[in-house]
Formats: sequence, C-alpha cells, structure tokens
Amino acid sequence: MQTTTKKINGIDTEALEQFSDTVAREPKEGITKFQVTTAWQGGTKSETRVDGWELGGKRLAKDFSISIDEPHELLGGNSAPNPQEVLMAAVNACMLATYVANCSAEGIKLEHLEIATQGELDLRGFLALDKNVKPGYDQINYRVRIKGDGTEEQFQRVHEAVKATSPNYWNMAKEIRLNPELVVE
Repeated sequence: MQTTTKKINGIDTEALEQFSDTVAREPKEGITKFQVTTAWQGGTKSETRVDGWELGGKRLAKDFSISIDEPHELLGGNSAPNPQEVLMAAVNACMLATYVANCSAEGIKLEHLEIATQGELDLRGFLALDKNVKPGYDQINYRVRIKGDGTEEQFQRVHEAVKATSPNYWNMAKEIRLNPELVVE
C-alpha cells in the first residue's frame, strides 16, 4: 500500500503534527542546541562554521560555512554580507519558516511570502565617540508581504502566532542574557 504525505507549502503537515505531538508528550524531544564557531580571516572578514546541532539529546551533523565581511566604506573587503545583514537575514529566515509552518498547519497554500527588514545604527556608538549613543538599534522595522488562499483573519492569526513563537523574533524583541567567557592564549 502506497502512502501519500500531505504537503502544503513544501511542509509535510502530518510530520509536523506528529513531531508536535511527540514534543507535547516528551518535552525533552523538543530541546535543541545550536552552536557556531566564528574565526577571523583577516581585516574585517570572518568565517563561521556550523558542524552540527542537537535535537532531543542527539547530535546531528551539519557542514556549512557562513562568510561575513564589512563593506569597503567600513574598512572591509566587501566580500560577503556584514554582521547586521546576517543578523537581519537570520531574523527574517526564522520568522519566514514560522509563517510557512503556521500557514501549512492552517491549510493555507502560499503564493508569495517576503519579509523586508531595515534598521538604523549610529556608528558613533560603535566607534565609542559618544557614550550617550548606543552601539545597537533603537528599533528594527520589517514588512511582511504574504499572499495565498487564506482569509485576512487567518493571515492575521498566523501573524500573531509568528510574533508569539518565532525564536529569533523573540530573541530580538526580548532581552536575553549573554554569558561571556574570555580565554587569552
């Protein structure tokens, strides 16, 4: 007997429901750990290695590199996106995945989904020229453009769910604790 999976927007909705049920029954199965290692490549260029992650206590292999550099005007080689662009890309990608999963769970077939994000920094903070100017953002603005066979009310419900459940939305909207450790070799 051949089984068919129900896919909406490229998401296996049955697998999503099964995984959700598993995590509801066994919360430890939903614990994830992510780690990256970033190494200086000279100038302002860096390379970040992703070699694995954990899900439910099991180590899973990955093999990716992410290059990051600053534009020429910020003394870089302009060979890759800068850290702010990668930060915004990570937030957008996390929210986008959450939109897709929620729309799929609602049975909404998407035609288009795009998130455009923008923020403004005052480099006097980064350059320590004015102690009253912080080195980070006061706000980040983003616009979601979404089209599919859902109603406006369904899309609004999904939008609220994304704001409530997207990990990177949470990480940007809430204060998280950073625990630094310096090792001088």
